Amino acid sequence: MVTIIIPARFASTRFPGKPLAPLKNKPIIQHVYEKAKASRLVDDVFVATDDERIFQCVTAFGGKVIMTSKMHPSGTDRIAEAVDILIKDGYNLKNESIVINLQGDEPLIKPQMIDQLVNLMKESSCANQFIGTLAKKIENEREFQNPNTVKVVFDETGYALYFSRCPIPFNREKYLKGISGNDFMYKHIGVYGYTLELLKNFVKLPQSRLEKIEALEQLRALENGIKIKIAITEYDSFGIDTPEDLEVAEKCLNTYL
Repeated sequence: MVTIIIPARFASTRFPGKPLAPLKNKPIIQHVYEKAKASRLVDDVFVATDDERIFQCVTAFGGKVIMTSKMHPSGTDRIAEAVDILIKDGYNLKNESIVINLQGDEPLIKPQMIDQLVNLMKESSCANQFIGTLAKKIENEREFQNPNTVKVVFDETGYALYFSRCPIPFNREKYLKGISGNDFMYKHIGVYGYTLELLKNFVKLPQSRLEKIEALEQLRALENGIKIKIAITEYDSFGIDTPEDLEVAEKCLNTYL
């Protein structure tokens, strides 16, 4: 069983009401939902929200939606509550079931990327011991320097060492020569895969120091010894963080379509 849950809250600090913002005549959340439904390897898709307006919007376009608390510190915590609600309602989720956390502000995500993440989880015999996610090579210095682009460094076996909004890794040799960038620039794509068992264990952990500093929930996992395995994707995506990002997303969707 593979289930996508899309966390979507209304009260975004930088962009209030973001999931409902129109993008090519559809709300952002509908774009994300439809991309999720197009995945070949996913059994079901739900939106988890804390707002009646988002709930009504998803219902109106025919999506499945779950109402959750407004008190969650992160999207993963919201997903965990949604999973509990589904299980109480008799939904067939077991400890080995795969739950995909797809951010509600990723309208450019491609179904192939979701399938790649599902395959990463399914092909491992120890999927209950790591969180799966995606990364893509950064092609330009501007994106590398942008704090809204989360960077990741990983080891030789594909496990994450650190995530940061800062440009990492720092290339000392090139810096001393006055050259920007490096050959190991990778951006994190905001989609995660967990077994239900690992998800339950993860959300029991309190927010960590680095998570609060960088505002990156994946650091909670690393600080507590939970591994995060990276699959490198050739496809690109980016989250909508501000109203200005909508124009860029629309241009990208025109190319995509």
